[in-house]
Amino acid sequence: MQPKILIADDHSMIRKGLKLHMQLTLGFTDIQEVATCNELMKELVKNKYTHLVLDIILSDGSTLEVIPNIRRVYPALNILIFSMQPAEIYGEALKQYGINYYMSKSVGEEEMVQILYKFMHNEMPVRQNNIQHQDNPFKALAPRELEILHYVLKGIGTKEIADNLNLKMNTISTLKNRIFEKTNAGNIKELMELATLYNVSY
Repeated sequence: MQPKILIADDHSMIRKGLKLHMQLTLGFTDIQEVATCNELMKELVKNKYTHLVLDIILSDGSTLEVIPNIRRVYPALNILIFSMQPAEIYGEALKQYGINYYMSKSVGEEEMVQILYKFMHNEMPVRQNNIQHQDNPFKALAPRELEILHYVLKGIGTKEIADNLNLKMNTISTLKNRIFEKTNAGNIKELMELATLYNVSY
C-alpha cells in the first residue's frame, strides 16, 4: 500500500520543502499539509494516514498537548518529529509515546534524506550521543512538564494554563514547581536564561 503522509508545520516554506524532498528524492506522492493543531486533528479524523511529520510548536499550541490523543486513537500511525527544539530534551520524553524518529530542522540535506528514508521504511534510527549536552537540565522533564514549560516561558499564568489544558490549578502549580526543581532555576528569569542557553524555543 502506498504510504499516505501528513506534514504538520506552521511554516509553509518548510512544509513545501519537505514535501518536495519526499516527492522528488524518495518518490512518495500522497502528501498533505496542515499548519495548526486544530487542522491536524481534523485531518486525522477525515483521512487515514500512515505517516505523520510533526513540529512540536504550532501557531495554536504545542503538539505535546495532542500527541497523547493521537497515540490513543491512531496507535499504528508512524510519527517523526521535525523541530528546532533540542532532540536531547524532547526526544527522550517522546519515546514514552513510541516516537523514535526525531529530526532537527538544522540537519543537512543528505542527513535529512537518510532520516526520512529510515522513517518511511520503518528502519530504526541511529542513536546519537550528545556528550556536550549530558548536563542539559531540561532532559529530566516529563512530557507533561515540557508541555507546561512551553506556557511558563511565554509568561502565561497558572489559571490560564489550567483553563487551556483543562487541569486543576493546583496540578499546574505542582508541575511548575517540579520544572523549577528539576532545572534548578530559582525564578522565571533564570528559567528563561536556561531555555535560551539550551535552545529551548517558546
